[in-house]
Amino acid sequence: MSFAAIKKRLRLPLVGAPMFIVSGPELVLAQCKSGIIGSFPALNARPQSELTVWLKRIKQELADYDDKNPDQPSAPYAVNQIVHKSNNRLDEDVADCVEHKVPIVITSLGARTDVNDAIHSYGGLVFHDVINNKFAKKAIDKGADGLIAVAAGAGGHAGTLSPLVLIAEIREWFDGPLFLSGGMSTGASILAAEAMGADCAYMGSAFIATHEANAVSGYKDALVQNSSQDIVYTNLFTGVHGNYLKPSIVAAGLDPDNLPESDPSKMNFGSSGDSEAKAWRDIWGCGQGIGPIKSIESVSNYIARIESQYQKARAELLGQ
Repeated sequence: MSFAAIKKRLRLPLVGAPMFIVSGPELVLAQCKSGIIGSFPALNARPQSELTVWLKRIKQELADYDDKNPDQPSAPYAVNQIVHKSNNRLDEDVADCVEHKVPIVITSLGARTDVNDAIHSYGGLVFHDVINNKFAKKAIDKGADGLIAVAAGAGGHAGTLSPLVLIAEIREWFDGPLFLSGGMSTGASILAAEAMGADCAYMGSAFIATHEANAVSGYKDALVQNSSQDIVYTNLFTGVHGNYLKPSIVAAGLDPDNLPESDPSKMNFGSSGDSEAKAWRDIWGCGQGIGPIKSIESVSNYIARIESQYQKARAELLGQ
């Protein structure tokens, strides 16, 4: 399926970002049925054999939904692959994506031509996370179909560049599919992403505060109770700089204002390692855009609300 065909199936130009632990079949299915691209990290399916179980379930439930709703079919789903040398199950996970013909694969922390070729073998699309223009060019050179500009304020692993800068620099040379991530949680922010030159907004943290998210109640409550001033940017927990909720850092017995630097060479995304699980289980990833989140609700209600915001902002901008 081409990206143009995918966009025609979207209720909003929006992607639900893949989040460690939080994103599972329930969240992805709710997102896709609500008309936005839903996604999850392959590493969330544990053990590795569970990935094919998840893919079969998602494919079947979306097919059943589409049969019952031919005039408003679901949006496609995506699987996130961590393309880092420590991910010792990458080959198996990619093979599962090929077998089940996953429509979109999102690659992070490395770009590999062989992974892109595998997804392209059945017509799948590959979008790659980038935090600057250098990585963006490298990803396209290695065969990615589109880019995810991870700007300042994004949840989890995030860059430091303003979205205004990052999108503008990429659009100087790239006219393909481009998503924007970084502190978005309202319909107006989706419209702003489009105005800057992105095809879709890329939103994660807001979906943590939904009933379908695989997050403990304390995590969900924290998104409602906190704001951008409660976000800490550090590389301590995974070796890659990212944004995390300050209360979870304090609860772990650490001083959020005096965190040491981590050694990036010790990153571990292997299925047998526990560093990544600990980081996302006990230290909660979160973007800066949580201020507007005031309640825990269903995905369908949230999408309906921000769609209304999006349409209102668009009408006001056009003077309608």
